Amino acid sequence: MTRTAVAGPGGARPRGTHLSAVFSDDAARDAHVVDFLRPAFERGERMEYFTEDTPADTVLRVLEEHGLDASGALDRGQLAVVTARDAYLSEGPFDPDRMVEQWHRAVREAERAGFGGLRAIGEMSWYDRGLPGAERLLEYELRIHREVFARLPSLAALCLYDRRLMTDSDVALLDGIHPEHQRLGKEDLPRPTLRVTSLVDRPGIALCGEVNHAVRHVVAGAAAALARPGGEVVELDLSELEHIDLDGTVRLVTAATREPGRRLVVVDPPPSLLRLLDIFPELNAALEVVSR
Repeated sequence: MTRTAVAGPGGARPRGTHLSAVFSDDAARDAHVVDFLRPAFERGERMEYFTEDTPADTVLRVLEEHGLDASGALDRGQLAVVTARDAYLSEGPFDPDRMVEQWHRAVREAERAGFGGLRAIGEMSWYDRGLPGAERLLEYELRIHREVFARLPSLAALCLYDRRLMTDSDVALLDGIHPEHQRLGKEDLPRPTLRVTSLVDRPGIALCGEVNHAVRHVVAGAAAALARPGGEVVELDLSELEHIDLDGTVRLVTAATREPGRRLVVVDPPPSLLRLLDIFPELNAALEVVSR
């Protein structure tokens, strides 16, 4: 079998840099891992695989069986296979701030070592296992679009969601954050009660669905992402939101306007929010409502 070894940097990077894949069998997972990592072998990019349930020797074997020189890449420092817990939790509970810094450092180190960039894969089933700080994963996923990928064009990452190991509601929520989704086979997910996405070209987030007591954990993650410093204006796109309750409104408005001098622009709010603004004028004073 022909095997692909390291090559010099070159060639255009793919359009997608922060992707997700949902699967429910090992064959689908393996095929997607190979497809995602093959360009790294061809372009001379460094690779990191963060495994939660797949043994490291299985990852290497799969790559080798598909003609990729995994053992050689491992020996020359081009490929690393470590546990997700060592990658995300080695210094304590999961911390989005530390992870953002870690990505910037990893890309710098890869480029200084002469690699054409960094390509990473993470198995995400640890989220459903009660690990310290796991509740901040939503905040992290919303932040890294602007704080990591927009600033590191040589980085590409793929998050793997195994439906055998995670609830469909969690998979649908986390998968939906990603700007690009990869579907392998027939993986139909239920629509989450509340879907949250990061705005691509400006500070802010978009909400789709409904904000109620059942999604308080989702609202907490969205609020934490909105509270991040930076930008005089932050946008809350509610054009696809059907309903929002008072508690969710207060949490989001308070977080978005926490930084002094910041202005919150709310786009196409649902009738429920307009009624709340009439009842609570102090909320109305903190934001600007616009239609598009």
